[in-house]
Amino acid sequence: MNEIAIRFILNGKEVSVKAPPTFTLLRLLRERLGLTGAKAGCERGECGACTVILDGEPVTACLVLAPQVEGRRVETIEGIGNGEELHPLQQAFIDESAAQCGYCIPGMIMAAKALLDRDPGPSREEIKTGLSGNLCRCTGYTKIIKAVEVVAGKSRKGSESC
Repeated sequence: MNEIAIRFILNGKEVSVKAPPTFTLLRLLRERLGLTGAKAGCERGECGACTVILDGEPVTACLVLAPQVEGRRVETIEGIGNGEELHPLQQAFIDESAAQCGYCIPGMIMAAKALLDRDPGPSREEIKTGLSGNLCRCTGYTKIIKAVEVVAGKSRKGSESC
């Protein structure tokens, strides 16, 4: 099959990669770019394990064709944090024991990050809605929601002092 060059911004850096036009973003990330944080779960857009952020919005990478990201911005779990420190969401998931097997966690964190980027202080109901496209079979959702609330609470406190 013929391959095409796809150029986009990945985790803040411009990349160009060749892939068949039928590749999904998930396959492009995992098979061509070696980024395995987004997981292949249902591969039907129902579980959220492959959630990444595309132009500021959470998307299931299994449903996005790779050519659709041409010229756009993609952010994956590998692109958050700074290499020295975890992103506050990653740390909160650890602190609140919000992960067991970890399979869904990258997608959960990316969905939560997209939510907090749009609204740094969401309510509990808004958090539930923001995470509603992501399924977890291990922990339930109480600790996951709590981890997001912890980060949102810090944002609320930070904005109150400004």
